[in-house]
Amino acid sequence: MPDVLSAPLVVEFPFTRSLGPVQSAFLTGLRERVVLGVRTTDGRTLVPPVEYDPVTAEEIRDLVEVAPTGTVTTWAWNHAPRRGQPLTTPFAWVLVRLDGADTALLHALDAPGPDAVRTGMRVRVRWAEERTGAITDIACFEPYDGEAGEPGATGKSVPAGGHSGVFGDPITGIVAPARLDYTYSPGRAQSAYIEALSARRTVGERCPSCRKVYVPPRGACPTCGVATAEQVEVGPRGTVTTFCIVNIKAKNLDIEVPYVYAHIALDGADLALHARIGGIPYDQVRMGLRVAPVWTEGARYPDHYRPTGEPDAAYETYKELL
Repeated sequence: MPDVLSAPLVVEFPFTRSLGPVQSAFLTGLRERVVLGVRTTDGRTLVPPVEYDPVTAEEIRDLVEVAPTGTVTTWAWNHAPRRGQPLTTPFAWVLVRLDGADTALLHALDAPGPDAVRTGMRVRVRWAEERTGAITDIACFEPYDGEAGEPGATGKSVPAGGHSGVFGDPITGIVAPARLDYTYSPGRAQSAYIEALSARRTVGERCPSCRKVYVPPRGACPTCGVATAEQVEVGPRGTVTTFCIVNIKAKNLDIEVPYVYAHIALDGADLALHARIGGIPYDQVRMGLRVAPVWTEGARYPDHYRPTGEPDAAYETYKELL
């Protein structure tokens, strides 16, 4: 029985977004050790705040300061914290309804163990020593013996009425790193595809019903819903069906911009795969361009595809693959 293939994979990118007046005030307030909610038309206070009433969809901007103390409404114990989580030691994920709020805020609770956590327990904010205007300005929650309405972690009582939401040097945008670490294990069909690539061959699978050849193979026909098993070698040459010009350099990718990424229908395949186009100026790449793979020493897949010098393929030969 062949070895099961697997490989660690990481999907990572920075997510950048601008902030409206409500979210800007909320995050800037955290930097100043102030927790703000927003009051709806029916008098409820939502924390974290939102910009539109979840019931009426009306825009809401009536900001209210709430206490940095609150009550746990529900919780779950995290016995093995992962990279990037609020605490490095075991902790509880908790939903906390802060005093003065009508909704709960999700964050971490620093507790010695699950026996020390319960629904209804009182907690307070532990502020981060260095605050930048992010939800991480709340380092975590910690157990608290005080009652509602008593001075909170800021050492002052919560003021009555609304809050202007005006702070010096407001936060107007955030960059949130998104990252997913996982181990990928291909199935039978893709394992055969990967093994063939190591021999500089491209193998797909044919549907026994519609007779289409899928590359990369999926183990089943997405149209007919039946299993595929018949292997078919395709290519190595193919036709550019569609393409895009990339002008932003990717992190850890040693390719100068601009470059072209294209969908390529290999000869004999009924599904286009994607790859980089090289060996031609980016502004000369076109639909119908005939290309062939370029391999580098020791590589398990083509480095890129380049023009073969053949006449362009007629549109009728690849229009169904767009």
